[in-house]
Amino acid sequence: MASITIYHNPACGTSRNTLALIRNSGAEPEVIEYLKTPPGKERLQQLLAAMGIPARELLRQKGTPCDDLQLGDPKWTDDELVDFMVQHPILMNRPVVVTPLGARLCRPSERVLDILSSPQQGAFTKEDGEVVINAEGQRV
Repeated sequence: MASITIYHNPACGTSRNTLALIRNSGAEPEVIEYLKTPPGKERLQQLLAAMGIPARELLRQKGTPCDDLQLGDPKWTDDELVDFMVQHPILMNRPVVVTPLGARLCRPSERVLDILSSPQQGAFTKEDGEVVINAEGQRV
């Protein structure tokens, strides 16, 4: 079975939904609770390169010291923003999923469907009641 890794925060509904969608495809991913086991600078840079996004797009503002640190200021380089995420892992938005088909920041959670090689095995409803996958395993 193909290797899948999710950088996960179990307190986040989007992250929980993403993990459930991965499991609904029949896969059991490597789950990295990034607040307990944060990725280092090199790994964060690899993830950003694999996702093809600048560091600012991975920066989480809500519930973080982002505003206190004035990270919205465009003066910060990608390298500096990555350093802040290493120092304060809560600044990393989630969930990030890596599969053989690519890497994505899965917000919304159904973005993970684009990088899963196996189809959904049944219906899936997000925690908020939104139906994402119908009974035939097809995206709604």
